[in-house]
Amino acid sequence: MIRGDAFQSFLDAALVAFDRHATDIRARNSVMQLFSQLETPGVQRDDAPPKRLPVCERFLASALENAATKPSLERMISCFRELEPLIVWRWRSSYDSSASDNFLMSHANGMIVGPGGLEDRKDVWLGVTLMAPHVRYPDHDHPPEETYLVMSEGEFKQAEGEWFAPGIGGSFYNTPGIKHAMRSGSKPLLALWALRADGQSH
Repeated sequence: MIRGDAFQSFLDAALVAFDRHATDIRARNSVMQLFSQLETPGVQRDDAPPKRLPVCERFLASALENAATKPSLERMISCFRELEPLIVWRWRSSYDSSASDNFLMSHANGMIVGPGGLEDRKDVWLGVTLMAPHVRYPDHDHPPEETYLVMSEGEFKQAEGEWFAPGIGGSFYNTPGIKHAMRSGSKPLLALWALRADGQSH
């Protein structure tokens, strides 16, 4: 399989960004194994036309501008801008009452690598979530371990713990099966997530 230049450039920049920001040893081990697996390309999808949801039109540009204020994220954000027009953005297909009332029309998930992504595969998932201001993502869990790289202001929650704010460039690790959620404040929330196994969707 041959990857396009924009796609490979983004993966290269994402590896550097995760390497700089993922400090938890479990996250580092997971991410390094994930990008090692990505050295072997998967199936490149060309049967799904790109799709932007309304929340992307309203908030993605400003979220990327805010993320690019962090010098260590600037290269990855630049590469993401080049790749983003190819992404199929989707709503989460199911959610419960833990989500805010405005959740459905105020979020979007983009699968870059993984089921239905630009590179369609099951062993590695690499994707991005965008939320408008004042939105709570529903509690959810999945079997794979997961590492987040946060590209905005916003808060996150694990199990029954308190909400915490990693900040722009913050990173944290979700153990397999842990319940977790996120919420935006007065600005849009943008986060990249990496999972290294089969599992359920965001």
